Amino acid sequence: MDLGLKDRVAVVAASSKGLGKAVALGLAAEGVQLALCARGQEELQRTASQIQTDVFHQVVDVTVEAEVGGFIESTLRKFGRIDICITNAGGPPAKRFEDTSPLDWRSAVDLNFMSTLHFARAVLPIMKEQRWGRLIAISSVAVLQPVDGLILSNAARSAVRGLVKSLSNEYAPYNVLINNVCPGYTATERLLKLGVHPEAQIPLGRVGTPDEFANLVVFLASERASYITGVSIPVDGGWVKAI
Repeated sequence: MDLGLKDRVAVVAASSKGLGKAVALGLAAEGVQLALCARGQEELQRTASQIQTDVFHQVVDVTVEAEVGGFIESTLRKFGRIDICITNAGGPPAKRFEDTSPLDWRSAVDLNFMSTLHFARAVLPIMKEQRWGRLIAISSVAVLQPVDGLILSNAARSAVRGLVKSLSNEYAPYNVLINNVCPGYTATERLLKLGVHPEAQIPLGRVGTPDEFANLVVFLASERASYITGVSIPVDGGWVKAI
């Protein structure tokens, strides 16, 4: 299937490793020109070197609006347009409510909600003017079914779901499609840090791979997803129990 992505320009946040890197590689395989950002220069450079299409990369702290805005401006100068924006950030630490502080909450909101908002504010006017765009937020199945011990993520990322749905309604008339993709347990460094073994909870009996997650994101970014907007889609092997 031709996804119609060749020569599109995509911004992928937090793309030096994990799910962001898998998405970047998946888009590159379809001929997309890429602008990558992450906080670590060394890992970001290593990922950029693995990509065969035209790629630009810049160190960015996605919680800082000025850095996000500067990255988007630099991307525009290089490519002249931005068609696709994938928002992404690492998750806040695992804690129960009584163990959290006000600083924990501010950090979680900055990391997972405000970072998405910074990218939306920077790219949506561009996409509106182009009359074509895809904004895809990477969040978590926690927005569909809260995960015990991850109250910071459950709350902050649920705000992203509300933002995505609201923005999708506002920008649909301009052919800008906005969706939220919700990874479940996936074989990434973060899963190792959490130290959990959830296979028994997953109907498919295994954790997912980053490539399996990236496949959906690449499809949603494509011409073939032209009638899908405002949804939150789990990629979880059936873990979410809601109908």
